[in-house]
Amino acid sequence: MRENKVVCREMDCGNPVAESRGPLIEDGRRGVRLFGCRRDESSIRQCGIIGGPGFCDGGYYHHVICSESVRLVGGAGLCSGRVEVKSNQSWASVCEADFDRQDAEVVCGELGCGAPAALQGGLYGEGEGQTWDKEFQCKGKESLLLDCDTSDRENNTCLPGNAVGLTCSEPDDVRLVGGGSHCAGGVEWYDQGEWRTVGTLSDVMSIAVVVCRQLGCGSTVSVLPGNTTRGFGVSCSGSEPSLRECIRTNDLRPVLTVICSESVRLVDGAGLCSGRVEVKSYQSWASVCEADFDRQDAEVVCRDVGCGAPAALQGGLYGEGEGQTWDKEFQCKGKESLLLDCDTSDRKNKTCLPGNAVGLTCSGKKQFVIQSTLFLTWSEEYERQYRCVLVRK
Repeated sequence: MRENKVVCREMDCGNPVAESRGPLIEDGRRGVRLFGCRRDESSIRQCGIIGGPGFCDGGYYHHVICSESVRLVGGAGLCSGRVEVKSNQSWASVCEADFDRQDAEVVCGELGCGAPAALQGGLYGEGEGQTWDKEFQCKGKESLLLDCDTSDRENNTCLPGNAVGLTCSEPDDVRLVGGGSHCAGGVEWYDQGEWRTVGTLSDVMSIAVVVCRQLGCGSTVSVLPGNTTRGFGVSCSGSEPSLRECIRTNDLRPVLTVICSESVRLVDGAGLCSGRVEVKSYQSWASVCEADFDRQDAEVVCRDVGCGAPAALQGGLYGEGEGQTWDKEFQCKGKESLLLDCDTSDRKNKTCLPGNAVGLTCSGKKQFVIQSTLFLTWSEEYERQYRCVLVRK
């Protein structure tokens, strides 16, 4: 949740680790309700605050646990960024030479994220302050980074470009159930020791995009709200890397069923039906070279992701991918339901020159069946149930 990040920053703690809801831990009536945090605010007072003493129902006070000694800075979400460690009441970046895979496993675990996915110096820029003066020697099983042994650094300097950046995989706290595959079904979120059904507060497509992204699936193909109101409410902008960074409440909302394409996605386009074509290969995503992809292939992809006919097909149209390039040439006939149903052959040219990652724009908009009762009018009752945050110094 974006508000958690702002609260931890203002308290000069690390990253958010956990959250819960309930009555005040101590006596007092200092609750306020927040909305609209962007995550870059330095204080919760910049997020737009309404309410005051007595405004919030006691069961909705929001409790946040922040990591006290380590944080990830400058990344797209809570699970990526430059590694910084708290040292003498200030934050210090860590040199790449002093930080290895086992250290990364401890940091990712401490922050409530998944396993390390990328570890590289300069990945998220340079820190403005000091550099940590020890080498970490974690075994990978410690709960906290500061539980690890350390030793004096072999080199007393850390050259520019070597502040270590870390990307952890998103936490394994979201799943789709009852749809027959990992990438289809009703949305459930693991929260406080149990799997809970997810409903929707607002734009169902934005929630679906976040779910498909977090699960490592492809583009969103279809979304269908259920007929019962038994899921706790969630509202996303669509840019969040994981569902836990979205806004949520404890009031019940129509449950949500999401179907993602499992093997193909369109990335960096203006909407769900345009972007750079990427294919899943060995649990990672690979861009496709323009020379290996034609109009018939495009027809299958547009169908696979639930869009209309191809409208534009061009190399470099939506930028270059950061990862690998797909090493086969597609040979679709245009009638297949899925891209991976198409035949392939070895590529004639082993290299794909810069500017040739194929971009695709499909015509038409996705059509979804949305219940008329799904979107509720903002009301005073809804404001009372929305969310309250307790802040103490």
